[in-house]
Amino acid sequence: MMALDWLGSPPVALLIYGLVIYGVLRALTGAPRRSSLYAGGELHTNGRSTPGYRPFFVFALFFAVAHLGALILATGAPSPIAVLYLAGLGVSLVALILG
Repeated sequence: MMALDWLGSPPVALLIYGLVIYGVLRALTGAPRRSSLYAGGELHTNGRSTPGYRPFFVFALFFAVAHLGALILATGAPSPIAVLYLAGLGVSLVALILG
C-alpha cells in the first residue's frame, strides 16, 4: 500500500486525469480531417482579418468593475452607504455597456 502513495499526489493525479480525459475526448471526436481549411463552416478567404482589441477590453473592463465591486461589497460591513455604492456601480456598468 505504501508503494502506491505517490499516485495520490496532486501532480501525478492531475497528469493521469488529463491523459484519461484527453484519451476519452480523442476517442469520441475521432481523427481530424485536414483536407481543407475550416473557419466556422465557411470557406477561408485570403484576406487579412484584424478585428482589434477594443471589444475585448470593454468586455474585460466590465467584468473587472463588476467583480471588484462585488468584492468590495462582500468584504464591507452592511450599511446604507453600500446601497449608494451599488447604485453607482450599476450606473458605471450601464455606461460601460452603452459605450
